[in-house]
Amino acid sequence: MKSTHIGYTLAAVAAAGAAAWYLMPAGEAPARGAGAGGGQPPTMVNVVTPLRQDVPVVLQASGTVTPISSVDLHPQTTSTIRKVHIREGQFVKAGELMFSLDDRSESANVDKAQAQVARDRAALADLERQYQRSQELYAQKFIAKSALDTLRSQVESARAGQGANTAALQAERVAASYTTIRAPMAGRVGAINVFPGSLVQPATSLTTVTQLDPVNVSFTVPEAALADLLEAQHKGAVAVEASTGTAGKPVLGKLSFIDNTVDPQAGSIRVKAQFDNRDTQLWPGQFASTRVTLHTLKDAVVIPQAAIITNTRGTSVYVVGADHEARSVPVTRLYSFGLQAAVSGLAGDEQVITEGKQNLRPGGKLKLAEAPARGERATRTAAAK
Repeated sequence: MKSTHIGYTLAAVAAAGAAAWYLMPAGEAPARGAGAGGGQPPTMVNVVTPLRQDVPVVLQASGTVTPISSVDLHPQTTSTIRKVHIREGQFVKAGELMFSLDDRSESANVDKAQAQVARDRAALADLERQYQRSQELYAQKFIAKSALDTLRSQVESARAGQGANTAALQAERVAASYTTIRAPMAGRVGAINVFPGSLVQPATSLTTVTQLDPVNVSFTVPEAALADLLEAQHKGAVAVEASTGTAGKPVLGKLSFIDNTVDPQAGSIRVKAQFDNRDTQLWPGQFASTRVTLHTLKDAVVIPQAAIITNTRGTSVYVVGADHEARSVPVTRLYSFGLQAAVSGLAGDEQVITEGKQNLRPGGKLKLAEAPARGERATRTAAAK
């Protein structure tokens, strides 16, 4: 009975020890093979050395190419098209003649108003001569003061009439100018909807002129990125890169506009970037992928994201410590890009474990796999860039 009681006691102790091992946190468990027997072999791991480089913090978004200005041309009077001076798809300069309307009625009205002004000018000149002679006669006491005042009133009335008719002439000239339609700005002509002889009214759309250089790309960014975006804009010009299609060559521009209101439903804010478009790589309405460089992390420590361990205690990495033992180092992920991440918490000269870390405990013995070839390290460096 005594031996049976001893056996039960040993079994209870063994069970308690196993439970304590299972419940012990991973960071506090003793290394495998560290017991008296030392039967566990070292864990095979792969390691990398962190890179030191400048890391641009980039915000990516999808947007649409929009013109800075686009004008839909309409006539300002009812008339017929006399001549079309441009072609569809043509690039025009500001002020270039595009359409001529029938101007016979407007020209006749201008001539009539000019004749009226000439008649008023002659009548005024005659009244001014009479008034001058009357002043001389009044000085010699040949006429009464009332007669002189009457002539002066007639002169002032004639001057006012001439001014009114001169204004009417100007109005007729403005109306006549509506018969020639010129380009309001430099741009590309769209589809032409009328032809010589077409009857047009103010509601008739003749064509559109769209400015293509420079051009805008409009896109939205998350509300969480607004603070970084405003800070970057406060420091100076914010670089923006845009590309269209899979083989589109990136075009460089700069941030030009941040909306004054965040969309509360979408949790985003609309922004625009302006691009020089002399080669017309960007076309209005086209889909574009944008990259906004907010700022640059100078001389950052860059490691593969596969090396980072995330759990309830935070983020950390395993590095090779003294005597080839695993050592856990807390890190902070500053920025992730592709398969790499810029982190803080490392000096930059450690050997960071990337493969085999799932079997590790702090203090566990390590065996390093064959070091990566120089070409592999060069590939990783290029990928990080």
